[in-house]
Amino acid sequence: MAGSSADSFTVDVDNLYREEAITDLHAATIRRLIPIRTDGSDDPSRPQRFIGDTTLMTQMGPIPVQFPLEGPSLAEACAQFPEGIKGAIERLNERAREMAREEASRIVVPGQGGPGDLGGLPGGRSGGKFILK
Repeated sequence: MAGSSADSFTVDVDNLYREEAITDLHAATIRRLIPIRTDGSDDPSRPQRFIGDTTLMTQMGPIPVQFPLEGPSLAEACAQFPEGIKGAIERLNERAREMAREEASRIVVPGQGGPGDLGGLPGGRSGGKFILK
């Protein structure tokens, strides 16, 4: 819906799913998406989908993690859950490293809105030193 107004939003009635949550009452939750028709009845012509869902505790607080689980059955989704978490953590770590690289390579130019920038001072002088008048 990016770049569009709420007036132009429509529901894809050919791609409806009912969601069901399955949990082990510890850390694992599997969301089963069951294809349905517009009348709410099951649509066996389309495959069900599974999404792994858990919360990782970090030094910065809890991080919700979701990841696709491939396969046609709940048993297969359960078997894939540990590898799904491992893959999701690897992707999160890589994204964190990428963000750290981007931040480290960022060039801060006076007057460009960097940390501690005062937006430039009168007379074309830039910040960085105390100026006493």
